[in-house]
Amino acid sequence: MNAITLRGTTLAHDDLGPRAGLPVLLIHGHPFNRTLWAPQVAALTGAGYRVVTPDLRGYGASGVTPGKVLLSDFADDLAALLDHLGIEQAVVGGVSMGGQIAMEVQRRHSGRVRALVLSDTSAPAETDEGKEFRNQLADRLLAEGMDGYAGEVIGKMLAAYNVAAMPDVAERVLDMMRATDPRGAAAALRGRAERPDYRDTLACVGSPVLILVGADDVYTPVADAEAIHRLVPHATRAVIEKAGHLPGVEQPGHFNAALLDFLATQVAGRD
Repeated sequence: MNAITLRGTTLAHDDLGPRAGLPVLLIHGHPFNRTLWAPQVAALTGAGYRVVTPDLRGYGASGVTPGKVLLSDFADDLAALLDHLGIEQAVVGGVSMGGQIAMEVQRRHSGRVRALVLSDTSAPAETDEGKEFRNQLADRLLAEGMDGYAGEVIGKMLAAYNVAAMPDVAERVLDMMRATDPRGAAAALRGRAERPDYRDTLACVGSPVLILVGADDVYTPVADAEAIHRLVPHATRAVIEKAGHLPGVEQPGHFNAALLDFLATQVAGRD
């Protein structure tokens, strides 16, 4: 693990694979950390890609900013991290909230984006009901901690049938959620409640885009992926069977195959 102080906080990150390889920046969702991407890091570095996996501000081993952290704050952190690493352009990918941060990177720093990978995410701004829910959840996490919440949502983070079928995966996901600092999780929830609408941003993307979604995702279902695909008709879409909201950990073989094929056929060598 590496750590660097940028924009007033410590950002922990891994930078693995050959330095001459095509850079791929992978952004975890809430309430996880960079180790969520372990199956993808192994596959991508093995194929010759340079892979950067940060812990977002407030998550994992990175510093915590209490209060509110906007998606734009995360995006600016990542642009600063790319600067620090000497990476001009990268494939930028994320899952769930990480996918929305990837869209924010596209919105604010489009010149840094070689291609987009959007997994199990959605583009519209938060609804009024959603804003209230996220702020109430932030209050709850600060008051109660992460344990009860983690137990309640594990059957939605993973497809419910995978919780029993994949106990090691379920335990790894639970461990990440329980280890998250409630202050960081709450700050991100409050900021995410204020996220902008990314549909206009996506409609203007000319670079390659991969849309991935678990077939049984209850948070951002296949319909959300189809809506993104309608905005970006040149995108490649892959539905990962027997997976929920985190197909990269539930079905890493299928997820990685789709990702590697996209990078090889749509991105690598593209001017």
